[in-house]
Amino acid sequence: MDDFVCNKLSEWGLSKLIETFKDNEIDKDEFDKLEDEEIKELIPKIGPRTKFKRQFTLLKVLPSSEANDTRNIDTDPREESSQSQAPRLKRKRTNSAAEESIMVEVKDIMKDVKMKLQNEEETKLNDFVKNKISDLDTKKRMLVGVFGRTGAGKSSLINAIVGEKNLLPSGSVCACTSVMFKVEANNDSEEYEAEIEFIKKEDWKNELWNSKNLLDDEDDGALKKMRALYRKDWKSKSVEELMDKKYFKEIPEFLSSEKKTLKCQSAEELRDKFVGYVSASNQEEDGVIQYWPLVECVTVRLPNKELLQHVTLVDLPGNGDRNKSRDNMWKKIVGSCSTVWIVADINRAASEKEAWEILQNANSLMGNGGECQRIHFICTKSDNVDDSDDQSVRDLVIKRNQEAKRAVKAEFQKEYPQCSAQFSFEVFTVSRKEFHNGVNLQPDDTEIPKLRDVLQSLNNNHSEALNYVSGACGILSLIQGTRRMDVADSKKQACTDLEKKMQHELEQLQKTINEIYSTFERCLTEGVGKSQDSFKEQMDSILDPPGRNGRGFHKSLKFAVKNHGVFKAKKEGKTNINTTLSSDLTGSIDEEFRMTFPNEDKSGPFKGAIESFSLDTEGMINTYKDVRLQLRFLKTEEDKLKTKLKKIIREDKKSVYSSLTATIEENMQKCYTDAAKFTGEGSMEKMRSTIKDHVHDQKDTMFKMAKDNMLGQLNELRGKILETLEETLMESIQLSLGPDDYSFPDVSGELDRVWEIYCQLKANPNPN
Repeated sequence: MDDFVCNKLSEWGLSKLIETFKDNEIDKDEFDKLEDEEIKELIPKIGPRTKFKRQFTLLKVLPSSEANDTRNIDTDPREESSQSQAPRLKRKRTNSAAEESIMVEVKDIMKDVKMKLQNEEETKLNDFVKNKISDLDTKKRMLVGVFGRTGAGKSSLINAIVGEKNLLPSGSVCACTSVMFKVEANNDSEEYEAEIEFIKKEDWKNELWNSKNLLDDEDDGALKKMRALYRKDWKSKSVEELMDKKYFKEIPEFLSSEKKTLKCQSAEELRDKFVGYVSASNQEEDGVIQYWPLVECVTVRLPNKELLQHVTLVDLPGNGDRNKSRDNMWKKIVGSCSTVWIVADINRAASEKEAWEILQNANSLMGNGGECQRIHFICTKSDNVDDSDDQSVRDLVIKRNQEAKRAVKAEFQKEYPQCSAQFSFEVFTVSRKEFHNGVNLQPDDTEIPKLRDVLQSLNNNHSEALNYVSGACGILSLIQGTRRMDVADSKKQACTDLEKKMQHELEQLQKTINEIYSTFERCLTEGVGKSQDSFKEQMDSILDPPGRNGRGFHKSLKFAVKNHGVFKAKKEGKTNINTTLSSDLTGSIDEEFRMTFPNEDKSGPFKGAIESFSLDTEGMINTYKDVRLQLRFLKTEEDKLKTKLKKIIREDKKSVYSSLTATIEENMQKCYTDAAKFTGEGSMEKMRSTIKDHVHDQKDTMFKMAKDNMLGQLNELRGKILETLEETLMESIQLSLGPDDYSFPDVSGELDRVWEIYCQLKANPNPN
């Protein structure tokens, strides 16, 4: 072992490992080439290994940025072992692990600084700075929603993407299509974990009542639920009897509203444990209980998965669920997905009805009611070709894949022009089998590496690291700047100029938002008029559908009035009375809403008005050089505040958009309750009349109320934005440029180090 390795281990506080590295003859050359599995063998204990890997990664990234562009590594060794014959792909090292290490170092620095402040005199500025350090640490996982019919290959695709061949059940194991799966990295331990979340007891009790009183004999889904949990008991027992704890003795977590956690050492072992909670076996043996009807979501966490550090894959049911708890979670998750994958068999991708219905039904939740930016249509089983001519299999596959891509893109542009304007759209053709076996195709031909690159682009936390380091740099600048004496006049004048600038910028921002508000008010007024003119035709299409006047429709209508106006989803798809009634209102503002609250972040919300807001602190540095460190802090504070406001707006805009339908649904509840009371002969017509009469009587107030509620929420959002900007920036200006606080410690060394890291991060924005 040479001096370089010895010095590095000593420098990193790992001198106890020197003998181990010496025994294994690790010189500088071998040291630089260490891989994850080799590090694990050298350092079996998690604590020292974690510390070593953090410093080892930093060594390769800082200060030389060239390593980011040139160093290649193999795929995760764990991934190779789980895939048997999977090809070892040489791909560029991602930057997320490096930047994770950078953030760990800067967080450690800020933690030490905060401890120093704890020992200083308590002042308003001291408390302010400590709170700012605490506020630095914010994380957000990017959600990728995966849709597709049963048998389309979703589970196999996810298994291949994450490099765990035996993770999600597929093939011979029949998994319940109502349960939501989340797959993400385990950042806290090296175990495989599954967290099982159950539906609420009250929701299950309501579902039992609906099943016993409104169950259609042809409704296979509801019948399977009852038989899975209760077998033959469900027919003879009352709802109260079916809620007896004896049916849930194996899952006490359901009764106590807690989550059940499973931990294992391998993906296959974990799957064998949780599959019992999601398996929807077709066997109906007496005494064999299945718990999937009670499971809402299973979150699977995998160790050592850099690709999932900041990304969660969500295997979603196609159209939500009749169970209220599941359906609410489904809507929330779909609305939070930044990317959506729609998976279909390549043989019928362009014409598969269910795949395109998923897109249509979830469109409003993903778009104006959500934050989706990208839709990826993934054609699976691309290697299934008939090798019947002289061409090679590879040529046949590539040709067929190109044809499939053209067909899917044409279908998308033809049928969903509104989606084309709102989302980026890309088609992938993947082959899991060929990726594992590599008989006829090259790894890149399978396009699984391309999908991994998509995830890595989402997982890349460069902006998060840059924002964190920038904020830390600003805080350290403020601490160090307050130590300078004899700058009272500069502080006072700079404070006055900044307060004037802030008021001017707030006035400009308010003017822009007011103009947008007026546009929404005009559009909604037009929407109210259209709704009042079209409600009768809409109700006739739903309540008097052609060929649906018999017992089957009676059952469906009875279910709808018990289910807040939503008909159960059958082959013709889900029908929602409330969304139909609000369609003219939402249609009137869709385009304006899309421009005001875009899902992609280039211009930002309110047509770039938030991004345009600026105190121009950088421009003031030449004028007020004595307080340049405080001005640097105020610049980072302004940037951080804009990021915070964008997150607030992104979340609030979902409820603003959905308020139109929510108001209609709330107004319709009385007629649904009244209609549900009818039984016996003539009850179907009475239910129809009750709903139609209610809409007719309420048409002059219900649609206007929806308009007013939405405008009210927009007004609240406007007030929140202006108030947050003014209060936060005013406090920052007055405290940072207020009286001197000589009790602050000297942090010049910490500032120099964090500033160095910040400059290197900023100079290398696209390391991959």
